[in-house]
Order: sequence, then structure tokens, then C-alpha cells
Amino acid sequence: MGLSRLNGLNDDELVDELNEIARKCRVEIIKMVFRAQAGHPGGSLSEIDLLTGLYATTLNVKPDEPKWPDRDRFVLSKGHASPGMYSILAEMGFISYLDLESYRVLGGVCQGHVDMKHTPGVDFSAGSLGMGLSFGLGCAFAARFDKSNRNCYVMLGDGELQEGSVWEAMMAARHHELGNLKVILDCNGIQNDDYVDTQMRMFNISEKWASFGWKVKEIDGHDMYQIIEGLRWLNENNDLPSILIAKTIKGKGVSYMENNPKFHGAAPNEEQYSKALMELGDAI
Repeated sequence: MGLSRLNGLNDDELVDELNEIARKCRVEIIKMVFRAQAGHPGGSLSEIDLLTGLYATTLNVKPDEPKWPDRDRFVLSKGHASPGMYSILAEMGFISYLDLESYRVLGGVCQGHVDMKHTPGVDFSAGSLGMGLSFGLGCAFAARFDKSNRNCYVMLGDGELQEGSVWEAMMAARHHELGNLKVILDCNGIQNDDYVDTQMRMFNISEKWASFGWKVKEIDGHDMYQIIEGLRWLNENNDLPSILIAKTIKGKGVSYMENNPKFHGAAPNEEQYSKALMELGDAI
């Protein structure tokens, strides 16, 4: 579980290490999208603190044995935000940093949407939004049938909560009391076309999930202390499905991308690229 160099650290030391990992991942996200001149930087930058905490401290996985049958499963339902996942997979050792250069290259290890056929460490091939929670539901059922202690973690975006299939899966998970199904919501307030509240308001998301019988906790998705505490909370709740609702900022870490719908799916130009790397402490 996690990175061996983090073993034995107290919470302050752990937070410092995790923040540095997330910073490095943000640099790789920008580099991937700039090289490809395509991709989704905004949601990758909003999710990366959460993914860093999850992979480095919580997921029970083996990078040298990515198909280990008893591994925890992770489903990136918002699979277009693949640069974030690829960057942490490289940091964990599932793939190499050289593999990141294949982002959006036909036949490459790192496809535009996460794809379990191409990328070691990916358990779900993404496409249309709204499918990930149903897939995670199936993974959680499979663990129960196998009498395995493995957990299934699903990351959703708030925009995809507009999909009805998400609510059906929520209802089924509570009915079957799948305590090994654990959701992380990257609640950054922006979807493909505009702000989420402009497209279709979600109103009080926490109350909605709670009304379906889920256990609910809200955190700041960029505060690593809260992320660590929230992940521990997820793992302590094993009787019912649970969700960690993380308030995040789209494009976090790059000033002109932050809370900017334009960078949901747009690459920076050369001037913007240089500015982003400078802001992330990796000036060229």
C-alpha cells in the first residue's frame, strides 16, 4: 500500500511529502496536455491531490503486479481527466515517465480516456460519463462473492451527477449494503460546457446522498490534512457505502486555469505553458 518512502512519517511529514508528489504530478499533467495539444487539464488538476492521497496512503495495490487478484479497485469514472491518473501511476511505478509521452498517441500506453487494455494499473475503461459507479457496484459485488476484503473506490465528477445511472447505482448500493464501495466526489463546479450550476443545479449534494442512505463526509479537496482524515474515515466505514465529497478548484495550481471553464478541455499555448511551469516550480 502506498509508497515505501512514506512509511513511518508523522502526519506533518506525510502531508509535506504528499504535497510535493502532487506538485510534481501537476507538472506532468501540464506537460502531457501541452505535448498533445489536446486533453483535459482542468479536472486533472482538481483531482490530483485526492488521487495522490488515495494512491500513496490507502489503495492496497502492487505496482509490480498490476493484475493482482486481491487488489483494491479504483474506477476513474471521470475518465477524460486521465492525465491526473497517469501522473500518479508513473509516480507509483505502474508505468514509466517515458510512457507519459505517449499521451493521446495512437496505440500508446496513455490514451485520451483511461483504458484498462493499454495502461497497467487501470481497472476501468472510461468513455461516456455516468457509468463508473455502476461498474464500481459490480466490483464491490464481486469482492463480496469472492469473500475478499478488497475495496472498490470510485471517483466521480459533480457534472456527471446529472446522469440518471448514477442515482440508480446509489440506490442499489445502499439496498445491498455494500460497505466496500467508497466514492470520492471531485466537486469542482465546472463541466464540459460551463459551470455545473448553469447547466443543471445539483442543490445540496450532501443531503441528496445522505437521503439515499449513504454515509457522507465533506472536505476541502486541496487540504492534504483533510484528505488524509477523509480517506481514513472512508476506510473505517465498512457497513454501508460511503462518499467523500471534496470541494475542489478546477485547474488548481495554475492561475489562469483556476475556475475557468475554458480549460476543461483545452491545451495551453507556449506562453501559457511556460507560465504554468513557472507557477508550479518547474520553470523551463
